[in-house]
Amino acid sequence: MSTGQDRGNAGRGIEIRHLRAFLAVADEGSVTRAAVRLRVTQPVVSRTLAALEKHLGVRLVDRSTHHLALTAEGVAFRDKAAAAVGAFDEALDPGRPHHRPLRLGHAWSAFGPYTTPLLRTWQRRHPGTPLELLRIDDRTAGLARGEVDAAVLRGPVDTPGLVTEVLFTEERVAAVAADGPLAGRSSLSLADLTGETVVLNTVSGATTLGLWPPRSRPAATLTVVNTDDWVTAIAAGRGSGVSGAATAQMHPHAGVAYVPLADAPPLPVLLACRDGPGHPALPRLAALAREIVAREQRGTSGRSTG
Repeated sequence: MSTGQDRGNAGRGIEIRHLRAFLAVADEGSVTRAAVRLRVTQPVVSRTLAALEKHLGVRLVDRSTHHLALTAEGVAFRDKAAAAVGAFDEALDPGRPHHRPLRLGHAWSAFGPYTTPLLRTWQRRHPGTPLELLRIDDRTAGLARGEVDAAVLRGPVDTPGLVTEVLFTEERVAAVAADGPLAGRSSLSLADLTGETVVLNTVSGATTLGLWPPRSRPAATLTVVNTDDWVTAIAAGRGSGVSGAATAQMHPHAGVAYVPLADAPPLPVLLACRDGPGHPALPRLAALAREIVAREQRGTSGRSTG
């Protein structure tokens, strides 16, 4: 991987340690934590990363914030670097597993009712490749920023560079204060929510005012930045909200009642990954996700008709 100019001094060439340092920084989001992981000093990691960036002629890491983030070039290079390190390790020691964790992001509710079956089946079938489920409050659950290898997303996604597959759809529910007048209803309509404030998660949520017809939209909105704040605002009686049915299972709250919405369109649940080379286990993850959904839905159908 060295350039012609570097051949006279091998110590200035790019080596596998440069890729390992970059991957550690990308995984940890911190030079300090990367240094601990690699068992070297922080200055060594910084110099190694700078040397790699100089060799490539691009900035891989944005250092403008306390939590380091990958640049667009860094996101694209991460998968290539991981593949190169994996191939290197496999060539030197083919009998030893060298599988890095497969990171699956989500902004809320994960895989809904299929979350536990997915994690348990994956662990049983692929023990050498840990599946890490990470909640990241971002519209793409950290996928576009390179923080995860794949993501479970809800609602339409138009972020460039992502490939998505609809795995299933879930019904929408209204989230209302448990002690409010709407909590005792067996079902609600979107029109039932227009007379009060609607709480919108504008960072990672899938509900916008576009869910209502233009002439009958809510009178007021309250914006929050994550699911925890969304649930807390509703429990406090500051407004009502709309979400997928899995939210009721994954985010129960004594102060919130989840009521079916009769006229709201179902919410698509997507498996997304970046367009291009990615983690080698991604095809297995997609196949297992499809299998789990089909299996669980068959079981539910059988119970409902039995």
